[in-house]
Amino acid sequence: MDHLIKSNYDETVVLNVTPESAGWQYLRFQLVALPAGQTFRTATRNNEMALVPLAGRGICTVAGKRFELARKGVFAELPSVLYVPPGQSLQVEAEAGVDFEFALGGAPAEGKYPLRLFTPTDIKREVRGGDAARRQVHHLLASPLPAERLILYEVYVPGGRWSGWPPHCHDGYRGAPYLEETYYFRFDPAYGFAMHRNYRVDSDFDEVFPLRDGDLVLVTQGFHSTAAAPNCNMYFLNYLAGDLLN
Repeated sequence: MDHLIKSNYDETVVLNVTPESAGWQYLRFQLVALPAGQTFRTATRNNEMALVPLAGRGICTVAGKRFELARKGVFAELPSVLYVPPGQSLQVEAEAGVDFEFALGGAPAEGKYPLRLFTPTDIKREVRGGDAARRQVHHLLASPLPAERLILYEVYVPGGRWSGWPPHCHDGYRGAPYLEETYYFRFDPAYGFAMHRNYRVDSDFDEVFPLRDGDLVLVTQGFHSTAAAPNCNMYFLNYLAGDLLN
């Protein structure tokens, strides 16, 4: 599978990554653009799943409980995050007159944690790095927020700045934890772009991707970092899963 994936807005499921398609073990990811008044259904089966609204408004129903999720846009406000344990059915309905765009990812879990809606007040925010590597990080689903395998971040990078610098890896190299990761990118303005690199220092694995609005990158191995062009602000949403967290 190509590790740079373009969004397909001719389909309701704009992006779809499974462990089988990615060639890894745990993480699955979907981006759904649900037209107004339409419904999306899925089953978590043996996975814990987390839903992140990106734009619009929708109603999520799990185990008879209804959750209203809305977001003006990824550059406009923080999201709420819906955590759904294994063994559940999830229904998402876009309200009449309003499309609903959301991300949904999952990984195998035992069901240690209950259904829960995390609100913006639950989300830790911090500024990382300095100088040309200064960026803002939002911990959507990371310690101390409970999940078994899933980790979620949103990152905001000003134009001309780097993220993932110094480069880091989480593929088991020199004792690093094993984590599979997707990067979903948006830009403001939408014609902005960036460059992303995945590489290893102990082999000839090296890939460099030019990024546009709506692109997805798979980090299957190696160190990785991203640089935004000076003409735009960059947003990316990370889903990670791998070694058990607890």
